[in-house]
Amino acid sequence: MTLDAEEFIRRFLLHVLVDGFMRIRHFGFLANRTKKHALPQCRKLLGLIPALPQIPKRSAQELLRELTGNDLSRCPRCQKGTMIVVGDLPRIAHSPQWDSS
Repeated sequence: MTLDAEEFIRRFLLHVLVDGFMRIRHFGFLANRTKKHALPQCRKLLGLIPALPQIPKRSAQELLRELTGNDLSRCPRCQKGTMIVVGDLPRIAHSPQWDSS
């Protein structure tokens, strides 16, 4: 999307708060300090079970299969063969700058 300078500045300034105002997310039942105790109370007042339901943990592979229908364990070319993980490459920490002199 291309905008002229005036329109860009107008849209940008819609997100700037006036001095003395505070972002809403820092207050109320969603504030970090009270969220743990206030959300179960809100759910209770709404007639819901106070504890959040447990969501089963799924791997990224299972989630991708469910969302897109693509199975990562299948060969991307023939879709018949099964790919097997034979090893993981070790993670490398931030390497120091190499001196080329």
